[in-house]
Amino acid sequence: MAGVRLEAITWDRLGDLLAERLLDLEPADGSPWPRIAFDGAPAARPGDLAERVAEALRTLGRPSLVVGTEGFLRPASLRLEHGRRDVDAYFDGWFDTGALWREVFGPLEPGGDGRVLPDLRDPATDRATRSPYVRLRPGSCLLLHGPLLLRHWFPFDLTVHLRLSPGALRRRTPETDHWTLPAYERYEAETDPAGAADVLVRADDPRHPAWSG
Repeated sequence: MAGVRLEAITWDRLGDLLAERLLDLEPADGSPWPRIAFDGAPAARPGDLAERVAEALRTLGRPSLVVGTEGFLRPASLRLEHGRRDVDAYFDGWFDTGALWREVFGPLEPGGDGRVLPDLRDPATDRATRSPYVRLRPGSCLLLHGPLLLRHWFPFDLTVHLRLSPGALRRRTPETDHWTLPAYERYEAETDPAGAADVLVRADDPRHPAWSG
């Protein structure tokens, strides 16, 4: 993040500016559905920003669908095979990336039918949600939020990374989840999400974000 100039902003204003940016966003691969990542640890609350952008898009007359990766966890029998606090499993095997490709990104490829599954599995009950498919009409935006998103080669047209400093990440992560922190250290080292993202949001102070877009 060295050398990046960040400007103070409010969350509402950030949501508005991102929504305005999406109005003119044209996918490079010719898909009629822009796909946007809101990447960040749960403590950074990337889903909140995705919802703000969705609301701003509604005001502007642009439909969107917010999808969280927590709805695409692999079954507990697989992701907890090596215990409940296995960092490598969290980094590599908690989220069902195959299902995300099949049920979310595949239908939004050029020539796709736009029929997206918003979630697959309830993270609390570990059972299938049986949610109905949602058909996105051309021009609708997919707003996908979750952690560790920028390491999977998903075909995003715009990426937003909500960054927490190591200290803020530790403070804002529940103590019962501190075992996941090494996974984010590895993510920083291997992926450099702050440098890779199109838009960087510093979220150390939840009341006073800053951004560079």
